[in-house]
Amino acid sequence: MYKNLLTCLFALLLTTPILFAQEYTVEIEEEQKANRLFLNAVNKNLVDLDVAIKVEGTGFRQRKGIPRKVRVPATSKVNLISLIVERGQQAMYTYTLDVTDSLSRRVIRKEFEKIKIDPKLPITIYIPENCTNCDSIIAPLNETPYKYKAYKISEDENVKNQLERAFANSSRPLETIDTAIITLGGSMYLYLTTFEEMMAKLNEEDEEKTEE
Repeated sequence: MYKNLLTCLFALLLTTPILFAQEYTVEIEEEQKANRLFLNAVNKNLVDLDVAIKVEGTGFRQRKGIPRKVRVPATSKVNLISLIVERGQQAMYTYTLDVTDSLSRRVIRKEFEKIKIDPKLPITIYIPENCTNCDSIIAPLNETPYKYKAYKISEDENVKNQLERAFANSSRPLETIDTAIITLGGSMYLYLTTFEEMMAKLNEEDEEKTEE
């Protein structure tokens, strides 16, 4: 009995990390310069990853040897490999990726380019004349990895007309508003006065949509 119990506990310990493991993916983006074809890893996740690529095909040459992992920081783009395209040929290839968030000290570290990614829900900020809090929201938002859209109401007639229709039955006419008008995934908010409030509401809205 005890032997069977120990065997079950040992099996549980072996399988527990697998149950909690999370899989991440990266995208491969081509970039050709002269006779070189660069294959870049685009990491749209919020965690650093180690990535190795194995390329097979025709019409090109590549460095021989076992593919080594390259560190691809969160929300960044990094070159994994460059192929030398043969004269008069077109590179025809397939590739396999080995992606892990178990980071190694022996990984290759290269220069990387930071990228912007889509947030959990689309963010749009409408900026009224003499806005009192727009800068304090937009400045920290620019420091995040997230994409967003911003419109100055007075400079875009279409946006102004759309908002005027939205505020037609409101107790607060559009022309009286002096704080940022924020939409998160299509829902409009007037009372989100700080960056922290906006991000908290973004997470709340995302959780509610996930539960639906």
